[in-house]
Amino acid sequence: MSQAAAIRHAHGLLAGWRPLAPFFCLYVTFGATLGFLSGGAPLILRARGLDLGGVGLLQLINLPVGLTFLWAALLDRVRLPFLGRRLGWIVAAQGATVALLMGLSFGEHWPLPALLALAVAACACVATMDIALEALVVETVPAERRAFVASAKLCGGSLGGILGVGVLVGSYDVLGWPAALLACAALDALCLLPILAYPEARLQGQGGPSERRSGGFARLRVLTGRIAALGAYFAAAYLIGGPNTLALLDLGVPLARVGFLTGTVLPAVNLVMAVMAGGLAARFGTVRLVAVGGVGVLAAGGLMAASCALRSADLAVTATILNFVFGGFLGVPVFNMIYRWSQGPRPATDYALLFGAAFFAAMPLRVAAPALAGWAGWPGYFAATLPLYAAALAWLALTIARTLRADRTAGRGTAR
Repeated sequence: MSQAAAIRHAHGLLAGWRPLAPFFCLYVTFGATLGFLSGGAPLILRARGLDLGGVGLLQLINLPVGLTFLWAALLDRVRLPFLGRRLGWIVAAQGATVALLMGLSFGEHWPLPALLALAVAACACVATMDIALEALVVETVPAERRAFVASAKLCGGSLGGILGVGVLVGSYDVLGWPAALLACAALDALCLLPILAYPEARLQGQGGPSERRSGGFARLRVLTGRIAALGAYFAAAYLIGGPNTLALLDLGVPLARVGFLTGTVLPAVNLVMAVMAGGLAARFGTVRLVAVGGVGVLAAGGLMAASCALRSADLAVTATILNFVFGGFLGVPVFNMIYRWSQGPRPATDYALLFGAAFFAAMPLRVAAPALAGWAGWPGYFAATLPLYAAALAWLALTIARTLRADRTAGRGTAR
């Protein structure tokens, strides 16, 4: 390839990815803010002497992410008196997040309940920005481009996680509490700027037509099966991969190495896989990518069971990284289908139901997983998760295939 051709190719790539920059930037803030509040702050407070009961209470910070369906209808029904229908909510929610983070920067020595209340409020604002942004994607981005938006989402979230946990927490001894919170607030404010130029009004409707059965109980019936499939998949995916870090500790892997895997390797792998998966989903199709990623996760789970049986820490680390890799591939097609399933007259509500309700459907098994592993032992636990994951993966793949088949049938009908 000549130098001129290489330059043209680079310009073409930049032109293709430039429209994704506003989404990428906001997803960076989502990952950084939640990463610091729910991942970094508990570590900081624990290091400063907070008891384990208090650290456990801080897990409530994540609660609003799964409860957005309780107020998502407000975003669909009410248009704020500035900017666009979705941009207004994005700016308002992000602005409130920045203000709350600035308030938290003064709370280094506040009582835990006060810190927790402000952190939960900030998380609720971030989650509100997220569902408004997802609704904007559904309404303004053509279906064939959404895989790339999902890729930008996961890339941005992964980079944000590295910044919120790896950088801010890693630099905490130098920055201190006020500077760390203010740095997070500044990042959120700066990353809001690109979306302000987004032509929402001009692109409105390019997301495609809504599903026919989109009102009342008919719409709820359509979503219920999809929520159930997603909930089963989220639960099974956590069972087979979520407790890996606990198993690594029990196998003697040092805490610092486990922290490096979860705080740096995992988000970095997710970022790379998300970049690759966006193009692969568009080229090879959603169902095939789900199948390949799922088989890889199953192989990693089987290797983890063998590692625990053999008491091999190095093999367990390898299995954990493989789970990161193949699980990262699955993020893009899964979120791409959530966008597709949210394509109704109330996309913010639909997205919140699909993601939030499915997230909470998986919560009981997420809570019970460590106790189940303690009862069965790690080799038996991971072996038992394999058929559960395979069944959930098959259910999700069939649900996706049914939707895509209906889309093709509808397309042929329209052509006639």
